[in-house]
Order: sequence, then structure tokens, then C-alpha cells
Amino acid sequence: MAGRLLFVPLVAAVLAVSSCSAGGSETPDEDSVEVPELGVCRVLEPEDVTAASNSVEVVDCTQEHTAETFAVGALPAGLQDAGYGDPEIGAFAYKTCARAYMKFLGADESMVLRTLLSWAWFRPSEEAWDEGARWYRCDVVGGNEDATSFVNLPETAQALMSSGLPDDQWMACVNGDSVPGAPRVPCSEEHTWRAVTTIKVGAGDDPYPGDQLVEVTTRDYCGDSVSAWLEYPLEYKFAYTWFHEAEWETGNRRSICWAWTRG
Repeated sequence: MAGRLLFVPLVAAVLAVSSCSAGGSETPDEDSVEVPELGVCRVLEPEDVTAASNSVEVVDCTQEHTAETFAVGALPAGLQDAGYGDPEIGAFAYKTCARAYMKFLGADESMVLRTLLSWAWFRPSEEAWDEGARWYRCDVVGGNEDATSFVNLPETAQALMSSGLPDDQWMACVNGDSVPGAPRVPCSEEHTWRAVTTIKVGAGDDPYPGDQLVEVTTRDYCGDSVSAWLEYPLEYKFAYTWFHEAEWETGNRRSICWAWTRG
């Protein structure tokens, strides 16, 4: 089952702490040369996270919001002279935001692949870039790339999954006969499939092993893993979501295993 590209896991580090803040600045984030504020909240929509820059107004975190800024910073010295659309900037942001995202939620690589939450990153506007702005901003959002709308987040999403048993409203399930192409729903709602485990199909520096090997490795592992998760029933159904070379190049090394949960 071919899969989705998530805004999720892997490499590099940046500390993130959360606080609630009201109001905005006189200069919108995207047009500012200064690094954005950490820990603020916004009401973002799915179309907002497809843009390179963003200046949606900040709201108080005690109010309804669908996004929270969990990491910000200046780009490293090696990227100060990069062009606005240089792919190295995206690679840096992916690695930095992904690691900070896991730390912020209190989740591991497997859990963040199985949640309905995701993250997006933003850079300055082209105008601000031309004026010397060199920063990134990482926001957790209440939905993944399949979402047609985002759900409201709690006052802060920090440590939301640190218990190891997060609320089902944040975990990914599917309500349908099959997994591929089906919209994800919260596991707190009626569902037929649940994302239960993941498999790491390669190390960070490995070249892409090819679609066939990734799929076969995923299938074989998920068959055993789902059986164990279901406590070894005589009959069971499983599915798997695997990714391709494009996702591999962004840093994803995991496939997702799904268990049929309706008898």
C-alpha cells in the first residue's frame, strides 16, 4: 500500500518550550527580519501549511487554535548565503523541526507516524529574505496532509504524548474496507483499521533500497507485528503503508503497520 508523506520524525536538535501569548507584532512574521516568537498559537488551515511563509495573526493559546509554534531559530552560518528556494534549507528545516517535534510532544518516531497531528515549517517572505532575514519557524498543527480542516489543539501540545498512551482522539485510524487512499479519522471515532506499529526499513545514511525491497520488508514485518499486537489470533487482517524514494530523501525511514479492529 503506497503511503503518505507526513511532516514527521528524524534528526538534529533544537530546544522547544511552550508558553501562551496573546496578540501579534506590528510586523507580520513572514516580513520580519527578526526570529519569530516561540510558544505562540494561531488558527491555521490546511492551505496555510502549503505556503513557504506565513503571517496569520497570533491568538491567545487559551482560545481556540489549530497551530502552536514549538521551535524557531536562525538558519546556520552555512545557509546564510543560500538562495531562497535552496533545497538545503528544506533539508535543514526537516531535520531540525522533526527532532524538535518529537521532543515537544514527548513521542518517539513510531508514535509520531501514527498520530493525526503533524507539523509544518515556514521561512521569511522573499521580500524579508532579500533584506537579510534568515530564520525558520516550526508549528504543530491539528491534522495531517490528508486533512480538509484542522482540529483545535489543547492549550499547549507540549508533552501531549509523553505518557506513551495518548488519547485516541490524537491517534490515526481508518473507517473503511481498506487503508490506501482512505481518510484518517481519530481512533476515538468509529473505525475499522488502527495504525499500531511501525518498522524502520533503513538507517539514516543508507541509499534508497528500491520500492520492491521496501514493500516486501514492510509486508513481512507487519504480518508478524500485527499478529503480536492482536495477541496471536488464529485469523487476522493487516495492512501496511510504505513510502517511496521521494519520502526517503526527506528523511523518512519507516513504514506503518495497520490492524483490522472490527470483528
